[in-house]
Amino acid sequence: MVRVITSARPPQPSPDGSSDGCPDGCPDGSVARAAPDPRTVPDRRAALRSGVALAAGTLAAGCSTTGVVAHPVAVSRTALSPSPSANLSAKPAAAPAPRRFPRQPAEITHGPRDRPRVALTFHGQGDPAVAKALLGEAEKAGARVTVLAVGSWLDEHPDIARRILDGGHDLGNHTLRHLAINAMSEADAEAEIRGCADRLRRLTGSIGTWFRPSRTPTASALVAGVARRVGYPHVLSYDVDSLDYTSPGAPAVTRQVIGGVRDGSVVSLHFGYADTVAALPAVLEELGRRGLRAVTTTELLS
Repeated sequence: MVRVITSARPPQPSPDGSSDGCPDGCPDGSVARAAPDPRTVPDRRAALRSGVALAAGTLAAGCSTTGVVAHPVAVSRTALSPSPSANLSAKPAAAPAPRRFPRQPAEITHGPRDRPRVALTFHGQGDPAVAKALLGEAEKAGARVTVLAVGSWLDEHPDIARRILDGGHDLGNHTLRHLAINAMSEADAEAEIRGCADRLRRLTGSIGTWFRPSRTPTASALVAGVARRVGYPHVLSYDVDSLDYTSPGAPAVTRQVIGGVRDGSVVSLHFGYADTVAALPAVLEELGRRGLRAVTTTELLS
């Protein structure tokens, strides 16, 4: 019979400099174990170590996160250390695609008037730092917005598309170069709409959820028809114009929005103006005081 002799000695350093039973030495001593007697046979020693690791489920938590547990539970290994090949092959989910809202007209100016929701929609162009500041302000207030991006802007700042989607916002098409689209020929209008759609698809896997014509609040019949052909069942217009692009100052932007907004409103704003960033907290505060929730256009109409 093999006798197992335990020792009352404090934990002793292992040959690699760590305390037995805790890879990084557990400086607080909370999970340190007495060193096994060297006369214990090797297979017995391995069995004891395995038993300690499996029984003490909090072992890793008690040590530095840089330590390596000798025998982690299988679930922990899967959750904490996915295979490198899985990481390399993982891709972001495709963005939502356009959808038809049967009760809505081909050109949407507002949502239902019987629900306390509004959609703040932003023309996506300008300094990306300003855009990100606006998104951050909206998210701090629990608001979600709709961004209609200009294709050439996405060419210059491709990371902004994923930033918008990761914040839970809608992302749509505001033409390739932001020109006066209603004055264009059919072929040129299609090139503008399809050019932006192609960039959105390349960056997000979708052509975006909405199309808004450039340099006009409403689309001509020709432009609306081209947009449908590209894949957008609706043209997104608005019923409240903030006039922020005139740089009237933040208080004026706030008054313009709050003075016109009501249940179901779609508000036109722009990313490229500091007044808009400065006005947004006051706009969101006033909307909340009135019981109006700022949501994406998709949610407004759903």
